[in-house]
Amino acid sequence: MKVLSLFDGISCGQVALERAGIKVDTYYASEIDENAIKVTQKNYPNTIQLGDVTKIDGKEFDGIDLLIGGSPCQGFSFAGKQLNFIDPRSQLFFEFVRINRHSSISRLRDIRSSLCP
Repeated sequence: MKVLSLFDGISCGQVALERAGIKVDTYYASEIDENAIKVTQKNYPNTIQLGDVTKIDGKEFDGIDLLIGGSPCQGFSFAGKQLNFIDPRSQLFFEFVRINRHSSISRLRDIRSSLCP
């Protein structure tokens, strides 16, 4: 399985897939926090780091089976200023949408055959 993870953080997506017993052949990660990238590369050295999500052209990813990501949500938090999409970090959600629309990510029709050996 080929995975593209946006806002990858410390690759919790890889942890979840591993714990679920899902084999990942290629894992692309978009992350800008240097410390998070160091943790990912220590735990999953084969991760292909892509950098800033705003610089990714979804068209360049052929045959991606799974797109995952959790965009920054501080703008929606009750603990914050509740700026919603006025907060520039919250607007990064639309990068996820953009990449999904412009990529040739496979649409899984029968999830059982993809996830179960």
